[in-house]
Amino acid sequence: MYTYKPKGVCSREMNVELDGDGVITKCEIIGGCSGNTQGVCSLVKGMKAADAIEKMKGIRCGMKPTSCPDQLATALENALAEK
Repeated sequence: MYTYKPKGVCSREMNVELDGDGVITKCEIIGGCSGNTQGVCSLVKGMKAADAIEKMKGIRCGMKPTSCPDQLATALENALAEK
């Protein structure tokens, strides 16, 4: 399990788990907009982390330079780098 503390968003913590092939097996976002973060986690579960990163990287939330999906992409990049 990889834990990431997001920056610049409402969520406080992101926990992701990847299998040996870089596929997301678990995703949990604590804080933020509950329905949206649960939806994002549900959508990325079973997806290759690299594909999820490509889809979410750069998404903004309103005027913020980042978003929960963008921060999740960063968490996944870090988790892959740790493997």
